[in-house]
Amino acid sequence: MSFYDYTVPAADGSEISMKAYEGKVVLVVNTATGCGFTPQYEPIEDMYEKYHDRGLEVLDIPCNQFAGQAPGSDDEIHEFCTLHYNTKFPQMKKSDVNGENQLELYRFLKQEQGFQGLGKGLKATGLSLVVKKIDKDYKNNPDIKWNFTKFVVDRNGNVVARFEPTAKKEEVEKCVASLM
Repeated sequence: MSFYDYTVPAADGSEISMKAYEGKVVLVVNTATGCGFTPQYEPIEDMYEKYHDRGLEVLDIPCNQFAGQAPGSDDEIHEFCTLHYNTKFPQMKKSDVNGENQLELYRFLKQEQGFQGLGKGLKATGLSLVVKKIDKDYKNNPDIKWNFTKFVVDRNGNVVARFEPTAKKEEVEKCVASLM
């Protein structure tokens, strides 16, 4: 199967086919409104505004699997994002990205780009301590480790990169820009 064979639920409950994104660069990100990484909405929105006219789409999938940091309803999440970060990209329905009820799209993304580490620095070290308490074997499985993990899909539907929440925004933007 390819990226274009999947669907995700929109906030209104309808299904969005990834075929709608054919020929586009897609940034897929699991988000949360009450996380230390929540300010990442700002650079994501900046990228969206900068590259949307050139074919960038953001697939924002709120997820409450990590310390309950996205507790609101889909409407509350959307209101929070537009009020605090002036987001223009749509938020999808809150969904699981790991486990038995994970979106099939996430199963595919993780298969295409497995976990390669949290990087270096204070944020990476801090997050690794938190994640290790949840999953002692976290380094050896492709599961999403925390909110704001990003996947970049090119114009042909290839999953070309995975960025953990600790990745620098410049690295993510450099990858996206290279596909424009």
